[in-house]
Parts: sequence; C-alpha cells; structure tokens
Amino acid sequence: MADQDAGRFDEALRARVRKNLAGFSRRPIAPDGRRPAAVAVALLPDEEGRACFLLTRRTATLRAHARQWALPGGRIDAGETAEGAALRELQEEVGLELAASSVLGLLDDYGTRSGFIITPVVVWAADPVELAPNPAEVAHVYRVPLAELDRPEVPRLITIPESDRPVIQVPLLSSLIHAPTAAVLYQIREVVVHGRATRVAHFEQPTWAWK
Repeated sequence: MADQDAGRFDEALRARVRKNLAGFSRRPIAPDGRRPAAVAVALLPDEEGRACFLLTRRTATLRAHARQWALPGGRIDAGETAEGAALRELQEEVGLELAASSVLGLLDDYGTRSGFIITPVVVWAADPVELAPNPAEVAHVYRVPLAELDRPEVPRLITIPESDRPVIQVPLLSSLIHAPTAAVLYQIREVVVHGRATRVAHFEQPTWAWK
C-alpha cells in the first residue's frame, strides 16, 4: 500500500485494512498462566479527515503502569472474547461505544513481562464520535494519524544488558512509546497499513515495565 493510501479515512481504507487483516495469519500465544488481555486499535478520523488511531496516557494515580502510553484495553473477563473485551474497554476508558460489526480483525498476541498475554483488536469507528476519557484511568486521549507510524525513525531499536532481545521504541507525540504498546504500533504499520506479515512478539520491553 502506498503511503498516501493510509492518509485519508474513507471506505477504500477500510476495505484495504480488512483485506490486509484477512490475509494475515496471526500468531496466538497458548495459555501459560499469564492473564489474557485485549487492546483496541481504534481507527477513526481527526478533524482534517486523516486516518488516525487512538492512544491514551494513563493517569498518575493508577496502581500499575501509571503515566504510561497505552492503547485502550484491559483484562479479558471470564466468558468474554478478546473482541468483546476490547469494545468494552473502549467504552469504559474513552467513551467510544462500537458494535461488534466494527471489528476488522486481530493482530498477533504479545506476551508481557508483567504477566499478560495481550490480543490487539482492530476496530473501525465510522461515525463521528465525541470522546469522553474516564478521568479515573485516562489522563488524555490522542488521535494519532497513521502516517506518523511511517516516519523514518519508526521503529527505534536499542539493546539492554538484561536481555538478548531488542527493545523496541516508537517516537510519537514528543515522547518515546515502549513495548508492549510500541510493538503493537509497529505491527499496525506493517500489517494493517501495508499488508506485511511482520512479527513483533520477539521485541523486548524496558526493564521498568517488567513488574
């Protein structure tokens, strides 16, 4: 897909995203004692009609992962699917309520050092929406153009002495996004935007995210 194809939020983009996800053989992680979770890759327009995804900054008062950058998401409840959990968390965290038909597909699972197996769920928000971040969880919600993921400095890979796996970083919003969110963002670019079957499960998290 050419870079400009991802620039506008329109039906042509939705068709391409759906096709890319349908042709992607995603890799789940078998249950291994870690807790299942889901995040929503919510595609929607900004005021200029650009195709964007939602990214949140977590509040400073949360007991775990405070102030971190994140895609809307959380634990999968008993009897709940990844798709259902992602849609529920979207509504609870940022006030975006979508039907099950908005789901376009899934990306690879990502296992975290802190004990979760995360399933990213790609959803399409076609209708104009007013976001209402939950102040107990979300300090701010951003609509980030997909084109930002195609900048030449994305991704940034570094090494750390604690692991033989590369640590992935994504420079965005005058900050550095780390895994697991950075790994999912990179796969959004590769699979959702460009239709490339790039894997991300091997990317490492910074040591402060291991707890």
